[in-house]
Amino acid sequence: MHPKEYKKERNGTGRMTQLQLENSEIIVGVDFINNKRVNEILGNENSRSFLLYPGEDNFNLSVRSSSEFIPFMGENPHIFILDGTWPCARKMLKMSKNLQELKRVSFDNEIVSKFLFKQQPAPLCLSTIESVYTVLNLLKEGNLEHCDTKDFLLPFEKMVDYQVKCMLDPSTQNYRPYTKSELTPKNQYKKNTQRNIVFELDK
Repeated sequence: MHPKEYKKERNGTGRMTQLQLENSEIIVGVDFINNKRVNEILGNENSRSFLLYPGEDNFNLSVRSSSEFIPFMGENPHIFILDGTWPCARKMLKMSKNLQELKRVSFDNEIVSKFLFKQQPAPLCLSTIESVYTVLNLLKEGNLEHCDTKDFLLPFEKMVDYQVKCMLDPSTQNYRPYTKSELTPKNQYKKNTQRNIVFELDK
């Protein structure tokens, strides 16, 4: 998790994910080359480590046969997820050569983010908890996960509903009242600028 996310976002979806998911942990930093805990996990001879990040050379969980999961990932894999804004995540990866060297896993996004009040760079982008939810369900198909994901997104959905209600209620303190009784369509929140998403690091 990027330090900015850790310090400012008390209700961030990275924290929410960690609370929902057993055997998960948050490691804060930007450059993880000399991070003791990260290198301890990477050096574990009984587990393979992977990075959840888009790119050309990756193991796409959405299109691979479930029978390929265990041969590729092993029976007890560690999956690193970069939690932060897209610019922060790219910086974390650029500075962390040990994470750059990991094999990558990815998925094809077939859902639209429910993060109504936070603009994502592109439709393919999801919040951390939505990404983990998608990955868990795919790993379940490959018999690498057995956790119940039925209510995994429930805290996130309730948070979004609460935030939207506060934004639309002019009597709510700490929120700027809206003149309309409906939420502006999400794509209108974007600034009038063109943004590009870079998936691969320059070599």
